[in-house]
Amino acid sequence: MTIVDLPVTAPVTGGPSLPQERRLVTPIPGPESRRRMERKAQAVAAGVGTTIPVFTVAAGGGVLVDVDGNSLIDLGSGIAVTGVGNSAPRVVDAVVAQVAQFTHTCFTIAPYDSYVDVAEALNRLTPGDHAKRSALFNSGAEAVENAVKIARHYTGKQAVVAFDHAYHGRTNLTMGLTAKNQPYKNGFGPFAPEIYRAPLSYPLRDGGLSGAEAAARAILQIEKQIGAANLAAIIIEPIQGEGGFIVPADGFLPALAEWAAANGVVFIADEVQTGFARTGTMFASEQFGIVPDLIVTAKGIAGGLPLSAVTGRAEIMDAPQVGGLGGTYGGNPLACVAALATIETYEAENLAERAGEIGAILFEKLEMLRDADPRVAEVRGRGAMVAIELVDPATGDPDAALANKVAAAAHAAGVILLTCGTYGNVIRFLPPLSIPDHLLIEGLDVVAEAVAQA
Repeated sequence: MTIVDLPVTAPVTGGPSLPQERRLVTPIPGPESRRRMERKAQAVAAGVGTTIPVFTVAAGGGVLVDVDGNSLIDLGSGIAVTGVGNSAPRVVDAVVAQVAQFTHTCFTIAPYDSYVDVAEALNRLTPGDHAKRSALFNSGAEAVENAVKIARHYTGKQAVVAFDHAYHGRTNLTMGLTAKNQPYKNGFGPFAPEIYRAPLSYPLRDGGLSGAEAAARAILQIEKQIGAANLAAIIIEPIQGEGGFIVPADGFLPALAEWAAANGVVFIADEVQTGFARTGTMFASEQFGIVPDLIVTAKGIAGGLPLSAVTGRAEIMDAPQVGGLGGTYGGNPLACVAALATIETYEAENLAERAGEIGAILFEKLEMLRDADPRVAEVRGRGAMVAIELVDPATGDPDAALANKVAAAAHAAGVILLTCGTYGNVIRFLPPLSIPDHLLIEGLDVVAEAVAQA
């Protein structure tokens, strides 16, 4: 069945013309999606899973339309990728124009302006007024690996510290950095050596530790178990993503950054999920008062096209030898023009401020839910990156089964909802910054009903 044959009652072009409504014309999944899931099972490796078993034909604003004509509210943004929305007009126009010119030369063979333009934009936007350089890659994990390479080359040291609950990717090195075993690491070892783990500030489960106290605990462990003389880099997400949207206590990140600077350790901020207006500022580091030596970006950078970057202090970024950084597809021209259009959209439409408005709605609705239901232990996050942690109210233990029930009920009701957390008991909210208020509120009402009925 081709797109023109699909029984879709909304336009299939996406973008601003797509009706911003939740509409169910079949059960979720519908018959055509079920047929296509059967095809997927026969053609795609079983390890490639799906959160919701519907096949998409259009998306835009705050909705996704499936092959059966259902219009679902999107509270996931493709895991924080489509911050400007799917089919954002500037992005579409830029990519269409570029594809008519050329699709690829490999920047390391025959360069082009858009790669340099993106590097200049990242150097301007990221925290700090020091001299910077950028290098472009394809995925968040690839950028993380390159940040570690750069830090090791610059310092001449090998050890790297990541933190409890961290998620940095699914390549071999980044699996070593990632904390959660299932499904990301189980059966895939051995992992890259000289990777160590330190305790995070996790206010809900820290027993009242302040940020400064949590940082002192982590630093003591690093000094005693590794030693600053052996440590190339600390890598941390300012707000953890897959680990459960954990917001560290005030003072935790600045203390780590200060210790790193005093000990010749490169401080790497992984802003793959928090970057690009998601948390109410262009980068979450700004909210914690830190200026990373290196900052890793991806996801929201290019409106859905694959692009990632490492941006950092010029002396660190320039340390590797010529040819030590790069890749065949890194900084592809289609992705670069998409990134430039995406950045223009963030700035022209003031989407960082919009993230704050979305966050205000999320916190208002979710705190009402928390106050009414003791199973909701905490509402946390910044901007349009918010989560609830679900627990057994009698013990405080994580309740992954409840989170899964809530997500399944939301999916059945036409709301795309994602779970996360080391214990699988966190529900995360990552709506596109293009979502209208009425759709966001309706989606949250569906979630509240799903919690009440679970």
